[in-house]
Amino acid sequence: MAVVLGESDVRQLLRMPDLIDTMERSLLAFSSDQVEQPLRTVLRVGADIAFFGLMPAFQAHPPALGAKLVTVAPGNAGKGLPTHLATILLIDPATGELLAVLDGRFITEARTAAVSAAATRALARADAGVLAILGTGVQAHSHLEALALVRPLREVRVWSPTAAHRDRFADEHGGFAGRVVAAGSPQAAVDGADLIITATSSAEPVLESAWVRDGAHICAVGACRPDMRELDTELVSRARVYVDSRRGALAESGDLLIPIEEGRYSADRIIGELGELFAGRIAGRESGRDVTIFESLGMAIEDVAAADLVYRRAAEVGLGRGLVL
Repeated sequence: MAVVLGESDVRQLLRMPDLIDTMERSLLAFSSDQVEQPLRTVLRVGADIAFFGLMPAFQAHPPALGAKLVTVAPGNAGKGLPTHLATILLIDPATGELLAVLDGRFITEARTAAVSAAATRALARADAGVLAILGTGVQAHSHLEALALVRPLREVRVWSPTAAHRDRFADEHGGFAGRVVAAGSPQAAVDGADLIITATSSAEPVLESAWVRDGAHICAVGACRPDMRELDTELVSRARVYVDSRRGALAESGDLLIPIEEGRYSADRIIGELGELFAGRIAGRESGRDVTIFESLGMAIEDVAAADLVYRRAAEVGLGRGLVL
């Protein structure tokens, strides 16, 4: 019998340290031809420019099969609802039977940060300890949790265009081991930082190359459409750029596609995929002065692998409600 696992179940079962390791293994499998995964199908919905996405994937080892159904509705912010909602279906790869229906909102939030943490563990300088976060949504919170597991954070600076939001973020994380402060501008947040997270919904750059110190590592997670960008062209051209999926990035990443369209960047300058880095087939940073960028778009295999991790733990502890079809 299939089981249903809601967000409270997922939160109880999903532990960030294990998720970071699971994401690293799945990205390595993806870049080693052990994953079947098409580009996600995205539909525009209604006049408010909402999106519905379908993201299936199959991983051979350990075997996992499923699909995420995700909606992105920016107007939800004014309704007190999350802008990103999702459901994940997990299927038995041997029989095709439905194993589980999982709430995917928190899985999406957590796995995105876990992938960024895996990238940071591989690419950031070992002594990186000053983190700047541009954005104060769910990804800002999850990235603070995840990056604190892979680097000894001494100070965190957060910026949002809404002062109340950045002040609230700093207050909510007042018990964090490092100092968390609200910055009055993106430049003030980034100045001197060696780790930078961009987690905004901006269509225009919020991070300029001139603000970024040599040796910084950047995780760009907010721009997920070809007409959205968070990084200026100079920064992309200056950095060593890594992606989760080269094919996905060249279809969806405005941070890369817009500079390419401008004639100021080219696809062959992308260093490679994270999975290739984890496999040792491409190099990471080559000096302490390199600026590195992980351009994150998110992939179905990340959701399926995370859901499989939750499902297996639920089976161990007997959690989940039966679903009869």
